[in-house]
Amino acid sequence: MRTAEPAALRSSGGGPDRATFLELFFDLVYVFALTRISARAFEDLVLEGGQTGWSAVTGGGKTLLLLVALWAVWQGTAWTTSRYDPHHLWLQIIVITALISAMVMGVAIPRAFGHSGLMFATAYVVAQVSRPAILVLVLQNQQYRRLKRRMLITFCATGVLWLAGALLPVNARVALWTAALVLEYLAARFGWPVPGLGRSTVSRWDIHGEHLAERYQQIFLVALGETILLAGLSFTRSPTSPGMVTAFAVALATSVLLWRIYVQRAGQVLGEAVTRAAHPATVGRSAADTHLVMVIGVVATAIGYELVIEHPIGHNELPWLAVILGGPAVFLAGRARFEYEVFGRVSPSRLVGIAALLLPVPLLVRLAPLVASGFAAAVLTAVAVADARRAWGRPPEDAAPPF
Repeated sequence: MRTAEPAALRSSGGGPDRATFLELFFDLVYVFALTRISARAFEDLVLEGGQTGWSAVTGGGKTLLLLVALWAVWQGTAWTTSRYDPHHLWLQIIVITALISAMVMGVAIPRAFGHSGLMFATAYVVAQVSRPAILVLVLQNQQYRRLKRRMLITFCATGVLWLAGALLPVNARVALWTAALVLEYLAARFGWPVPGLGRSTVSRWDIHGEHLAERYQQIFLVALGETILLAGLSFTRSPTSPGMVTAFAVALATSVLLWRIYVQRAGQVLGEAVTRAAHPATVGRSAADTHLVMVIGVVATAIGYELVIEHPIGHNELPWLAVILGGPAVFLAGRARFEYEVFGRVSPSRLVGIAALLLPVPLLVRLAPLVASGFAAAVLTAVAVADARRAWGRPPEDAAPPF
């Protein structure tokens, strides 16, 4: 453990590439938090009588809002440990604070738009404000301190929206929390501009590219692990039937396919793409958005697992198909962009797969959920086979980021 100033960026200081045990411990909290996201969505779709039409849209939108907030805490922490020495005492305090905050947010998720709203908002604000506040105090480099001051001012301003929203009725709460997230996203996108303090250029931010790439790979594996956990829990808490056994088998096969499509081959060489780029931070920022899209797709797919395993036979509903088929489609959309970030191209199989998942919805809504789940697995299998055929007999493709 180090107590001197955090190293200026590890890419220039030569620190270790691998994530620390504390960072991996932090990721474990997200396994729990993502299960709470899935439980909330499942409750909306099934346990409370199901939602249809506009109610399903608003319910899904609120759950997505909570997921994006969780992602914002994870991403901010991952970027910090990819810029500064994570073995430093103050960096470890930042990670531990984010870990505890994410755990509290996870506990509050099921009733975040009810009596647990203030708990969720307070934990989020603590995680986001404490990070730049601590760095302002411990950093000596004025350039880095100016950036953290701007971040601190921004998060304090949006923190007012988070806390005020937690005290208001549901609709106002959603509006204020959404506005806060949009402001934070735009601030990060445009270099944290603050009147009188200027702004910075994202392309000039120093990061340890290999470490950041590994962190994105790890959070994707966390999301994938959540799908397996949810499928297993769904299968074991109800009496088994041939339909449930088949649904469980399809769920496991789908998880394997999601892993295969991710790693072949962009997922393997993301670190190389980041370090090869003229502006690594630009690739890192783009990859953050892409991984958020893929994680949303994977989480939605996991919710679909739960629906199909517990209700394999019967009538489908559009909200159910939105996760059973829409989850894999969103994942493929994110994976297409991911391929462009790493190789500067998009394979046609991704786009064909998205179309194949969405076009048969009018037919599949008339069939059993298990049929829709099996169809989604078949489409993902075709995409994975197309990837394997393209790579067969050829040397491994090198990263060629277009940035």
